[in-house]
Amino acid sequence: MPPALTPTEIRDVNTRYHDVAAEHYDAKWGIDFGDIGLAQVSSKLLKALGQAPSPRYARSLEIGSGTGYFTLNLMRAGVIEQATCTDISPGMLATLAANAQRLGLDVETVAADAESLPFADESFDLVLGHAVLHHIPDLARAFAEFERVLAPGGMLVFAGEPSRWGDRIATVPKRVAGMLAPYWRRAIAARPAPPADGGAPDSALEGVVDVHAFEPGQLARFARDAGLTDVNVRGEELLANWFGWTNRTLEATADPMDVPWAWRQYAYRGYLALQELDRRLLEGRLPATIFYNLLICARKPGA
Repeated sequence: MPPALTPTEIRDVNTRYHDVAAEHYDAKWGIDFGDIGLAQVSSKLLKALGQAPSPRYARSLEIGSGTGYFTLNLMRAGVIEQATCTDISPGMLATLAANAQRLGLDVETVAADAESLPFADESFDLVLGHAVLHHIPDLARAFAEFERVLAPGGMLVFAGEPSRWGDRIATVPKRVAGMLAPYWRRAIAARPAPPADGGAPDSALEGVVDVHAFEPGQLARFARDAGLTDVNVRGEELLANWFGWTNRTLEATADPMDVPWAWRQYAYRGYLALQELDRRLLEGRLPATIFYNLLICARKPGA
């Protein structure tokens, strides 16, 4: 966390950054609300829970729900019945509401800070999130809130959290891709990316909005210190991460209009194939700390 910024300032930057990013967020990150997205999200939940088939939850609360990737796909899978989605960014919630309407799903959206949730004690059977914990300044306070709003026997599931070592490993494909980018653009006859306009999110702000990368044990301690039990942390994505960051770094240097459809298909299909290879051969066999993403599952005692 940059020492010059207070937690309040970090929350403010997160809000502004994600408000601007919301309109193009799904396209940038390849977020899918079809069969692929449903399968991806269902797989993440089953990995975190360590069981199949997935249970059903009557009342869910998503933290930092973004445009709805986690909750909307789990509703489509029949895992969640009634969903409340929170985010610090009203812009993200507006995009989520539009996605839900398009999919014919009924979701409550609430602009809220994860460290001070506006819900009564024991209100939800499932508290979940995807790629959000690393944005929250005070995680001890946030986990205490998650425990408070969970009903006895309720589950906590978070996925897509960067591991500290995996994040360092990911700098290698990013650096290599950055060096190769001019040659790659020449090969596909692409012009350099145009300068960002005034409404585009500043990539430099990612160093502010992303305030944590985790060791598996550190993430587990936040859950245990909040009073949660049956805590389990797993790793996800190794080869897929290297491949994905290489391609994202290359594509970020080119005018999007010049990136060929065939390249986009190769990048997308290749990423999915390597996700499956990671799942079948590496996840569960190698230490969680070397993977790029961490998943955490925990339970509130009782019931």
